[in-house]
Amino acid sequence: MSAATRVVVLGGGVGGLEAATALGRRSNISLTLVDRSPVHYWKPSLHEFAAGTMQHDGNCIPFTETAAKFGFSFVQSVPTAVDRATQTVTLENGSTLPYDYLVVALGSRANDFGIPGILEYCRFIDSLNDADTLYSEFRKALQTARAAGQKLSVGIVGGGATGVQLAAELCKAIDEAPGLGASVRKNGLDAVLIETGPRILPAFPEAVSEAASAQLEKLGISVRTSAMVVGADENGFNLKSGEQIPATLRIWAAGVRASDATALFDGLERGRAGQLGVTQTLQTTEDPKIFAIGDCARIDAAPVAPTAQAARQQGQYVGRVLPQVIAGQTPAPFVYNDRGAVVALGDYNGWGMLDANRSFGGGLLSGLFARLIHEGLYRQHQAGIVGLAKTASTTVREHLSPVKPDLGA
Repeated sequence: MSAATRVVVLGGGVGGLEAATALGRRSNISLTLVDRSPVHYWKPSLHEFAAGTMQHDGNCIPFTETAAKFGFSFVQSVPTAVDRATQTVTLENGSTLPYDYLVVALGSRANDFGIPGILEYCRFIDSLNDADTLYSEFRKALQTARAAGQKLSVGIVGGGATGVQLAAELCKAIDEAPGLGASVRKNGLDAVLIETGPRILPAFPEAVSEAASAQLEKLGISVRTSAMVVGADENGFNLKSGEQIPATLRIWAAGVRASDATALFDGLERGRAGQLGVTQTLQTTEDPKIFAIGDCARIDAAPVAPTAQAARQQGQYVGRVLPQVIAGQTPAPFVYNDRGAVVALGDYNGWGMLDANRSFGGGLLSGLFARLIHEGLYRQHQAGIVGLAKTASTTVREHLSPVKPDLGA
């Protein structure tokens, strides 16, 4: 009986876990998943963790449980070296993993673009730890400002879905926190959303951008477009125009670049933002033994946006075709099926996009419909991991007993 093919998956985000769960139960594959976190979470929900409006229980899935269910091994660590000649990955914990095939799903982080002060003075929401830290600082800063009889000034840079949704979610947190409420938000929060481009949500139709801007302004969030940040310090953000926007809490949610760990792959093609170049079968252009998926990969022939939707489809694709590659077959190329996009502004409003020219949402019922679709995409992914019963239980519990953020009122 031939030995099982050794497959190592680096990264347990949406794409990595989709690949691992598909491959783990195959008897001819010995699979190991590596991730720095002990739990899997839905990255598009990080802004909710950061605002304290989503709890860990039921929404953070231990990798050990998933590994036992789907038949793979889990190692909590990060890669520190990759030797393509010997086909081994060295981890931070000192262990070395041999592989026959490697799936790189290391994700992405916000791009500071080398702007002075961003790394030193801003908070990011690239991981669950980042989100938890931001929530702690938001809570502390709000308490400090209220004790001093002052407004809390918050500056968020990045008018994409992450920044826009975070701005609304912070408002929701104050509105729903025991002892606070909408009046405290109106009188105690001074928030600014800063976008370099001419409008927020540039991936959506202009009508959605305008409606979302109006909704944020209605919540008391100042939306600044065509405002280029050239620096940050302990007092706030410096704009190219010479203006400084004061912000006690400074959050950077702009730009996307691949995880720094892609630099470990010497000799492989890498783009300006660190993504590994892959073919239309998601194998790296210089090494067919290595697949790359999600935000850390780029198909030059047909670029795909760095979204959870894309990562999920790519993870599922690798789960299907890697056994074919092992068997010496040539798989059909990956084809991305764009199912549109949804943006939800807390419980206030929401919009969806069917394609570049068709959008829906806004208002009481349509906004609710868009927000339900937004949640449904996550619950669909969750159900594939923990099962329909557990997903339904978590969903019902959260709708019947919504999280009340503890902001120390």
